[in-house]
Amino acid sequence: MIAGVLAQRYGPAFGGLFLAFPAIFPASATLIEKHERERKKRAGIPKTIRGLQAAALDARGVTMGSIGLIGFALVVWRLVPICNSAFTLFGALVVWLVLSVLTWRLRRSVTVKN
Repeated sequence: MIAGVLAQRYGPAFGGLFLAFPAIFPASATLIEKHERERKKRAGIPKTIRGLQAAALDARGVTMGSIGLIGFALVVWRLVPICNSAFTLFGALVVWLVLSVLTWRLRRSVTVKN
């Protein structure tokens, strides 16, 4: 519903950005949690929070990846009208890589300090 409202307000290209998240992320988090729970059960450990921890770790990765993806999208959005597509995609790739590595390093420095 949110994707539809955003598409009506800002156009289908913008609304389309929000279509994959509700379909993919909850399904992957559920499958990760289920897989870990079953794995521990086969190992003889009936009650564990390992599945929830694995799903939480996946959610953290999704968040960090989204930050890089937002940077990529902003660069493409701003440069496509004025530059050729090869330069635009290369610049967006560099921004995505830099943001993703910086986010990962920031997360590591915060985790290590705590």
